Amino acid sequence: MKVVILAGGYGTRLGEYTNKIPKPMVLLDDKPILWHIMKSYSKFGYNEFIIALGYKQEKIKEFFLNYIHNNSNIEVDLQTKKIIVKKNNSENWKINLVNTGINTMTGGRIKRLQNLIGNKSFLLTYGDGVSNINIQKLVKFHNKNKKILTLTAVRPPARFGEVIIKNNLVRIFKEKPNIDTGWINGGFFVVEPEIFNYLKNDKEMLEREPLEKLVKEKKVKAYKHTGFWRCMDNIKDLEYLKNICAKKKIPWL
Repeated sequence: MKVVILAGGYGTRLGEYTNKIPKPMVLLDDKPILWHIMKSYSKFGYNEFIIALGYKQEKIKEFFLNYIHNNSNIEVDLQTKKIIVKKNNSENWKINLVNTGINTMTGGRIKRLQNLIGNKSFLLTYGDGVSNINIQKLVKFHNKNKKILTLTAVRPPARFGEVIIKNNLVRIFKEKPNIDTGWINGGFFVVEPEIFNYLKNDKEMLEREPLEKLVKEKKVKAYKHTGFWRCMDNIKDLEYLKNICAKKKIPWL
């Protein structure tokens, strides 16, 4: 099953980084968040990726074009111009890097990949979110329910600490807990090829008319994930993820 990653947006809320590089290339440690996302799929045996590019696509292409040399020991003979990779520490990944346009919306990017995806189920996610979701269980859930699309529903993280007060006395204090009520779209989709019948052109946003229509037709299931999930939406999110990576106990790897 192929993994499609939407990595073409502008990422304007991380402007101090994304004025030079695309959002999926922002580093969490010595690797960009895009690598972390791919690694989380690879952990469950999904090693074939289609990356939908757009804004500053050349930066993502450069990263993967140089990946083998940057992650291996190499021998260079300057006279014969022969290069030998002595120890290849790169991943067992097959990657299609596809320019899907600068201003194309999420649904339009998927539509442009139809020929590469073919008539098979595929995995889909955004290029700015990480999770310790068990992809194999997600796929099993999707196959059991036989819908066109399964999305992963997550609890949104609170932006501020929660304080519960009774009679002016603080009874409970939680530093930035997950919200206990309500679910949001966390990405990490499983999708059937019938989705292409709901996508028209580059202006189509997956999360608007296509998903709304699928929901109305009762063709969408939600896989509830209560474990770790975080979207790198702004600088605070980035710093939070960097701090996790610095501790070397990375929940999604």
